[in-house]
Amino acid sequence: MSFFRVLSLTAAAAISLSVTATMGVSGSLTLQPANPQPTGLKPGLSVRYAYPKEVKTLRAAAKALEAGSEAGPPLTGLDYRDTAIGENALTSKRAEQVAADIRGYVKFDAPGTYTIDFLTNDGMRAVIGGQVVGKFDGRQPCDSTFAEEVEVPVAGWYDLQILYFQRLNTSCLHMRMAPKGSRPTWMADSAFGRN
Repeated sequence: MSFFRVLSLTAAAAISLSVTATMGVSGSLTLQPANPQPTGLKPGLSVRYAYPKEVKTLRAAAKALEAGSEAGPPLTGLDYRDTAIGENALTSKRAEQVAADIRGYVKFDAPGTYTIDFLTNDGMRAVIGGQVVGKFDGRQPCDSTFAEEVEVPVAGWYDLQILYFQRLNTSCLHMRMAPKGSRPTWMADSAFGRN
C-alpha cells in the first residue's frame, strides 16, 4: 500500500472519529449544557448591532461586527415575524444593512431528542450547546433553514449564539422546536435568558 493511500485512510478515520464524538448514536447532534448552569438570568437575549454599507454574507456580517458594534435593546426571544418594508430589523435602528451578534441561553425543560429549525430573512448561523443547529448564508425572504435533530442530555440552560444579517426590504428571525416526531412550533419568549 502506498504512503499516500495510508495517509488518506488515516485522515478518513480521524474525521470519522471526530464526527462520531460530536454526534449521538442516531446521527443527531449532541448539545452540551452550560457549565456552570447560569442563575439569575434576565429575560430575552443580548444583542450587538453593526450597520455596514453592504452585507450579503455571514462573513461580511462578522467583519462588520468586528470593525465596530453597539449594544442594542435586548431581544424578547426569537419570534420576530416578517416585517413590512421600512420597519426596523429586530431591535436595531435600521431596516436594512444590519448585522447582529445575538447571545444568551435557551432552556430545554427535559432531556431527549428534538428537532430545531429557524426562519430567517436574510442570513444566520445559530450555535446551541457548541453545535451549529441552523445556518443560511445568503439572501432570502422569510424562509426556513434545514431542520436539525439534536440530543439534549439533561434539562437546563444551553449557550446560544447567533450571527444574523439583514440586507434589503423585509426581515424576520424565528426559532422553532419540537420533540422528535412532532412538528416544530415557535419557541416561547420564556425559553430564553441572558446575563
